[in-house]
Amino acid sequence: MSNAVPLFPKELSWLSFNERVLQEVEDGSVPIIERVHFLGIFSNNLDEFFRVHVAAVRRLAAFSDSGEKKEYFGKLLQSINERIIRLQKRYSAAYSQVLKDLGKHDIHVVRETTLNPRQRKFVESYFHREVLPELEPFFIDGRKPMPLINETSIYFAIALELDDDSERYVAMEIPTSTLPRFVEIPPREGKREKVYIVIDNIIRACLKEIFRQVVSISKASAYMFKISRDAELELSEEITQNTLDRMERSLKKRKRADPVRMAYDGDIPRVLLDLIKKKLKMGRYDTYIPGGRYHNSKDFMKFPGESSRHRYKRLPPLPVLPKDESVFSQLCKEDKLYYYPYYDFRAITNFLASAALDPVVREIRINLYRVAKNSRVVAALINAVRNNKKVTAVVELRARFDEKANIHWSHELSEAGVNVVYGVPELKVHCKLISVVRRENGRDRFYSHLGTGNFNENTAKVYCDFSLLTNNQEMGRDVYNAFDFMQAPRKRPTFKHIITSPFVYRNAITDAIDQEIKAAQSGQNAELFFKCNSLVDSRIIEQLYRASAAGVKIRMIVRGMCSLICETPGLSDNIRIISLVDKFLEHARVYIFHNGGDELMWLSSADLMKRNLDQRVEVTFPIHNLEHQATIRKIMELQWSDNQKARLLDAKQTNSQLANDGRKGCRSQDAIYRFLKQRAAD
Repeated sequence: MSNAVPLFPKELSWLSFNERVLQEVEDGSVPIIERVHFLGIFSNNLDEFFRVHVAAVRRLAAFSDSGEKKEYFGKLLQSINERIIRLQKRYSAAYSQVLKDLGKHDIHVVRETTLNPRQRKFVESYFHREVLPELEPFFIDGRKPMPLINETSIYFAIALELDDDSERYVAMEIPTSTLPRFVEIPPREGKREKVYIVIDNIIRACLKEIFRQVVSISKASAYMFKISRDAELELSEEITQNTLDRMERSLKKRKRADPVRMAYDGDIPRVLLDLIKKKLKMGRYDTYIPGGRYHNSKDFMKFPGESSRHRYKRLPPLPVLPKDESVFSQLCKEDKLYYYPYYDFRAITNFLASAALDPVVREIRINLYRVAKNSRVVAALINAVRNNKKVTAVVELRARFDEKANIHWSHELSEAGVNVVYGVPELKVHCKLISVVRRENGRDRFYSHLGTGNFNENTAKVYCDFSLLTNNQEMGRDVYNAFDFMQAPRKRPTFKHIITSPFVYRNAITDAIDQEIKAAQSGQNAELFFKCNSLVDSRIIEQLYRASAAGVKIRMIVRGMCSLICETPGLSDNIRIISLVDKFLEHARVYIFHNGGDELMWLSSADLMKRNLDQRVEVTFPIHNLEHQATIRKIMELQWSDNQKARLLDAKQTNSQLANDGRKGCRSQDAIYRFLKQRAAD
């Protein structure tokens, strides 16, 4: 499909990002349990990739109205599948190596065929006591329809050879939703070791026991398979009182959405594989990935090996607000800038808890996009209602894969008396705002939060994000008015300081880049230094190409998808892009413009994607405080100097490690912690 702007396909770029995750598995210097967890992250990422990105390309390939588009998306699907197969081969090799390396640390994941008599007795007892009551096998043949296959589960396809030489085929869900995937079993005699067996192998060890009372079996063989479904929700755009009902109906539809991928044990008999494909009604645009006997490796994210000897050294979060003075008194003196997970997320939960109790706080407003399972944020909001505060929560029901959780929280909040607002028609609400209104000396004053990440105390332990707490009244009025728009979006808002999508952010960033282009063309110094999760918007990329041609020096740190073609003479000569994957997930969005020497610095909830620029409610905000500017600049420069975990994004996104160039080794996440710790001590 022709496109005037040269672009690297975003789907292939996403796979390049997941390859960077795989590199952490392959890196022997990474602590062994961290490598195990990266196995799980890679697998979980790939599941989501199929549910979202491959599903979208598949729909375009199937339903495009022109031959050119159909051919383009068909070839793209082929390229995706070829790249995935190559990654799966590397993954399988890395998986085997990780199991070997676990053994070097006296941690073993064993098969059912290697159990000694003591271990087998334990496994058989566990199977009859815990596993067998959870199993619900069903026969499959050419006549009966296939029961619903859950994409979040793994299944056995079982071939039974009966005593009369006939064959029967069975499918059965492996009950990982109710039982742990990894079960610790007794060690070998006289050994100080940890030994685990996956529940799949427990079932394999006792497979005949499942059918003994039903049919006479001479042989039973089990082959794992799993599917991924199209995750697109069918929702009308109008947000009404029936939003919850429609979302719940849509989630039920997702359970029955078209399969887009089937991953399976490569040893499965062809006749059984073809039968399952037929039952699932999978077609030529779908993806089939043969592999080993194990799938759903995302469960490795919860691998039970928790010894500190086998994990990254824990960095104690830096303290936030002193306990002997109220948060509001401190914010009257100065704004506070926090960078998680280096700082303690209690900066936010304490801010809300204080607001819930403070007798002069009148109102709290907040955005909720993704929250923790046992959310202290939600608890503080409910407590604020109990203390007669007016509380408004804008809950985004369309936060992908958190829809069910957000429906739950909207019910909890509504029942507690919180005014719950279900987003804005046609626009996801993705901004990260809090507005607290206090009555001081006979007038209202605003205390505000603006940030780059979600109000989720669990992800804040591993996601790098900025939070600004401010007493700036003009900024506070902007934040308060942003909530007015979210509740009554008929009137387009205007703001003094914050920059919002979808109204002005695209023009604002375009104008700021144009200023750098003009400066470069007139012979002045011109620079851009950006950090984001994704760079795929074609109009922004085209403008960055023009900036490069004009002589603007452009540095970018892009964690995930990047459609800008880097390191290409005549196209991106002055653009250099790196990506960082390390112990913490880089999630912050930072946009810095040289601006004729009067540096302009923005933090944002928005990436450089069309959806963030044009189809969501996002907030970008300037950093005026010179000390905070210096802190953010230092963090960015440390990340740019990383020569341990950074990867260069070249024209083909091959993820080559940056050359050391004789420089002292810099691992930016460790260096940032040391820098912030020293700043806190000063």
